Amino acid sequence: MNERFNYAKAAPGTYKAMLSLEQYLLECGLEESLLHLIKLRASQINGCAYCLDMHWKDLSVSGEQEQRLYPLDAWRECPYYTDRERAALAWTEAVTLITNGHVPDTAYEEVCSHFSEKEISDLTLAVATINAWNRLAISARTVPGTYQTAKVREANAGA
Repeated sequence: MNERFNYAKAAPGTYKAMLSLEQYLLECGLEESLLHLIKLRASQINGCAYCLDMHWKDLSVSGEQEQRLYPLDAWRECPYYTDRERAALAWTEAVTLITNGHVPDTAYEEVCSHFSEKEISDLTLAVATINAWNRLAISARTVPGTYQTAKVREANAGA
């Protein structure tokens, strides 16, 4: 697969705007591991190879257990996720697959039992943001495999 275009170079403002959203999400108070988990799940749904590679690496480096990563697309059938994570994953799927029921009340009721209104707002922004990243990467055909976690980048810079 060849990259079609590099949106970060062609339209740096696009990339800067997306990074601003990511910066907000890092500071919003939601658990970083939860954010990566929902990003990985949305990327599975959307079939974004670049983002799958990225979030798998980020979760692995953060110490996430492989047992929780491999079956993520079957999270409903696995005992590895907390009730809060399950609510976030259900919300992620509902918001990502918005044309399938326009975020059903059942998903909203479930997420309300584990998240405050601010957290639901932030969670929804996180889902919208990863969906935007997925669409950018898929459209541009960003080649997977090149992403390096912050720890790897730091180690390479010091070498």
